[in-house]
Amino acid sequence: MKPLSSWGKRKGAPLIGVLAMQGAFAEHVRALESVGAKTRLVKTPEDLHNLDGLVLPGGESTTMTMLMERVGLLEPLRDAIAGGLPTLATCAGMIVLAREVTDGMAGQRGLGLLDISVRRNGYGRQVDSFEAAIDVAGLDGKAFPGVFIRSPLVESAGTAEVVAVHDGRAVAVRQGHILALCFHPELTGDRRLHQEFVRMALAS
Repeated sequence: MKPLSSWGKRKGAPLIGVLAMQGAFAEHVRALESVGAKTRLVKTPEDLHNLDGLVLPGGESTTMTMLMERVGLLEPLRDAIAGGLPTLATCAGMIVLAREVTDGMAGQRGLGLLDISVRRNGYGRQVDSFEAAIDVAGLDGKAFPGVFIRSPLVESAGTAEVVAVHDGRAVAVRQGHILALCFHPELTGDRRLHQEFVRMALAS
């Protein structure tokens, strides 16, 4: 991931939408606002209008997609991301974006926009949660504190660029305007990845 040295073309704070169907969206809102972004909870197709970026948080991927379908948000969300809206996906958000989910629930739908194959809960159940120091390409300074909670395991990265690895497996990938993480940056006090995403949004 190449670091962006400027705040891009826009002036002022970017408006970042945070999908608020289910999951850890409130924590992302706090993280984004702490680095100077404005935020909007995304619950309907109308909430996608005029965003500079979008966050797909952790949670339960099957529930997220089911709720998005129920309110008519799934296809507009797919269109917005496919159209170039900068997107940060964490944990379940990565699963929702993935091209292939190797152990998905029967009938589970996703967006299929990120060229990776993932296995749900690939790092184990809630009791198997752990934290690991992650070296993320493009981040200056010390390693990032990666919090893994029922995290997906990336089985193949396809054409996505791998920007961080843990135990020989990709845990962060970037594909154009999409940055996807197996771990939860919003559950730490380290705001560097949210800062980097705000820069991505402003430079788009």
